[in-house]
Amino acid sequence: MSLPFRDRTEAGQLLAQKLDAYVDHPDVLVLALPRGGVPVAYEVAKALRAPLDVFMVRKLGLPGHKELAMGAIASGGTCVLNDDVVRAFKIPIRLIAQVASQERRELLRRERAYRGKAPMPSIKGRVVILVDDGLATGSTMQAAVTALRQFGPARIVVAVPTAAAPAREELLRKVDDCVCVVSPDPFYAVGLSYADFPQVTDHEVHEILDRSTRDATVPPA
Repeated sequence: MSLPFRDRTEAGQLLAQKLDAYVDHPDVLVLALPRGGVPVAYEVAKALRAPLDVFMVRKLGLPGHKELAMGAIASGGTCVLNDDVVRAFKIPIRLIAQVASQERRELLRRERAYRGKAPMPSIKGRVVILVDDGLATGSTMQAAVTALRQFGPARIVVAVPTAAAPAREELLRKVDDCVCVVSPDPFYAVGLSYADFPQVTDHEVHEILDRSTRDATVPPA
């Protein structure tokens, strides 16, 4: 049985076709969720002729139950708490602060690795297209959307090659649009939509962002 995508590059190219309304739009900014979202977003940004950057999100997992998100921290220093989880498990602020401190260090390390000393791009008033390589539960993307809202974008569009239908429907209630190429049923895992789905390294992220910057300095033919 053939899979929808050969790899993240092909997935990004197919996703870009569904976003053609944003080609050459002066206010569009493509933000990738590292690391897997970066090669997908590169193809989207290239096709739309839009700038590309990363938007870092780190889940605050409950110690001993890392899959359970107490909240998340994101680029720009934003911290978003999952109030339902915090109340239900009576999680003390001290514990949240401890986990947030650990994750903030990793977030800053990755931002330095990917962006160097360059500042985060201006988001206020822009049309932001948030890209990842897929949505399973959608929890990381939801954290990114919540954090991004605080920077005042004019419009948020989530764009992924593959998504579980419930995750997409939940996000549609929180963003202006949620675009995907395929929505397998049943949905088991993001990687099952790809023939080649290796882990993306920090080095690859840095190289892709550098390539995007070089692309932007080359005038169109």
